[in-house]
Amino acid sequence: MDVTIVPNKLQGRVTPPPSKSQTHRVILAAALARGRSRLENVAISQDILATLSCIGALGAHWERKGERTLEVTGMGGIFQPGKELPHFDCGESGSTLRFLIPIALAVAGGGIFTGRGRLMERPQEPYIHLFREKGISWNREGDTLTVLGQLKAGDYELPGNVSSQFFTGLLYALPLVSGISRIVPTTHIEGRDYLAMTLDTLAGAGVTVTELHNTIKYFHLKGKTAYKTMDYTVESDWSQAAFWYAANFLGGQITIQGLNPTSAQGDKAVASFYWKLARPGDVDLDVSQYPDLVPPLAAMAAVRKGTCRFNNAGRLRMKESDRLNSVTAALIALGADIREGEDSLTIRGRDSLMGGEIVGSPHDHRIAMMAAVSAQTCQKPVTILGAECVNKSYPNFWEHFQVLGGNIHGLVLR
Repeated sequence: MDVTIVPNKLQGRVTPPPSKSQTHRVILAAALARGRSRLENVAISQDILATLSCIGALGAHWERKGERTLEVTGMGGIFQPGKELPHFDCGESGSTLRFLIPIALAVAGGGIFTGRGRLMERPQEPYIHLFREKGISWNREGDTLTVLGQLKAGDYELPGNVSSQFFTGLLYALPLVSGISRIVPTTHIEGRDYLAMTLDTLAGAGVTVTELHNTIKYFHLKGKTAYKTMDYTVESDWSQAAFWYAANFLGGQITIQGLNPTSAQGDKAVASFYWKLARPGDVDLDVSQYPDLVPPLAAMAAVRKGTCRFNNAGRLRMKESDRLNSVTAALIALGADIREGEDSLTIRGRDSLMGGEIVGSPHDHRIAMMAAVSAQTCQKPVTILGAECVNKSYPNFWEHFQVLGGNIHGLVLR
């Protein structure tokens, strides 16, 4: 689906979708419990559908009860073995893949994982090296990954500078096996706020993780812990709200509803970044902990007085697209002054952008949404090819955009 947006200012009220990161985590916790959990404010995006498909492969069951309510009947951490390894279709969801690999090893002795897009190209080295040490087989052929072996209690050392998702996977899986385990980060953990979200969800499911300090900091877990069922309401997503923050920065008048200002979501930092960018002059932003905020922040930086440097942004190269390159290409197409570095972006603000065509937005949902809100400051229409890519995380983005007054041609809502 291709859309063309005629520039005009957005205004009205909007409630961002439920947090995708939080939803992945509560679904998995509910799936590992014995009994029925009720999850409120759940949006079934493509990534969440991938996680639901995978818990089905483990033996859990789920059912929608209305538009935003989900009932999950967990498998209690006990997998009913068949003749073959379970198959997990992870779509394009990096969270689903990285969370499920250790869980599958813990409860089923392995699994066959498939994915689409760039999923299998995204870094998995922390698991590869770790599991090789533990005698677990890892074999990838094209878009299919097969892991085989039994996850056992023990010490697990892995770097934290690739993704906190590897820690989350182990934090969910190791309580299911017998014995005491330690997870030891060998570097600073990037995405620490996502890890806080994991620990919060596990605590709600009755799983205790203790952070201890000896000569190093590590996570201490007891084995054979029973996950508890839960009733849980998912918060609105700060990373998606960031695009409406950008829309306001660019001249919109939008009231953003339903956000928790004390949320564990690290992307609530968009509020402080907004005010840093609102002040004229040069500014440096360290985005090492907030890679998903870079597209909306870049949209803001493109039309302000001064130069903005986004530093420590290398993790963006490991997203649905090489997002440093994608942000650069998209904003150049719209007429921005932007330069891409190895792990940085430098944007010199302008009074406005020209508009133009975003070719395919390389099937990256956040690039499409960045281009959409940037249209407000463009002199000519903005065309986005492959605009349905927003379904990955924000299925009703275009509907919300229209309700806020967005002038869209070519949109087909289903």
